[in-house]
Amino acid sequence: MANVIDITRLGLHDQVAQRLRSMLVEGRIAPGAKLNERELCEVLRVSRTPLREAIKLLAAEGLVDLLPNRGAIAVRLTESDVIETFEVLAELEGFSGELAAQRVSAEELAEIRALHYEMRACHARRDLPGYYTLNARIHAMINEAARNPVLTRTYRAINARVQALRFRTNQDTGKWDQAVVEHDRMIEALAARDAAGLRAILIRHLDNKRDSVLASMRDGQYPLPASLVRSGTIDR
Repeated sequence: MANVIDITRLGLHDQVAQRLRSMLVEGRIAPGAKLNERELCEVLRVSRTPLREAIKLLAAEGLVDLLPNRGAIAVRLTESDVIETFEVLAELEGFSGELAAQRVSAEELAEIRALHYEMRACHARRDLPGYYTLNARIHAMINEAARNPVLTRTYRAINARVQALRFRTNQDTGKWDQAVVEHDRMIEALAARDAAGLRAILIRHLDNKRDSVLASMRDGQYPLPASLVRSGTIDR
């Protein structure tokens, strides 16, 4: 029987999109899998109208491909897609860090520090979903602290396509521990207003993520086998 996820009526399609986004990022919907509307409606307890609106939002973000006569498919990236996407994303994150170090307010810095401590607590508990949520918020806040709306829009659009890949790299304990150390250095550089230093740390962080993703793909750990969603999980 499907796991029931309760969703209130306020901002329904946005909430459905958030739940679907989490399912895609956490691998509960496999790359290349068709989004089965009937089963998703049952899991999310919604009708097809808000579900289809949510799928359109995720398609605009690049998490879902809408294919003629096939419906919505969870995005499945090739090695070339990964290399090209991370190549651009590393520069965007680096530039965000450089500007943020110069422009971040004391209040923003305090909030980013607080999120970092919460993220470290999730790491200590081995709470990967909680960790990733906080991790993504930290990266987003650094980007927003750059005070450049064009940069933020561009960053969000490109980052959306690789969220699931970034999540999965932390399933390797050693790589996860390394990522936490890199985040420690990010916070130190941001607090020191070290623009060049933060840029370099973020670019190296993204390069390491890219290398981890490519290694997983070459070892056959990704893409995951395509499957339909069943009971809120993926068939393996």
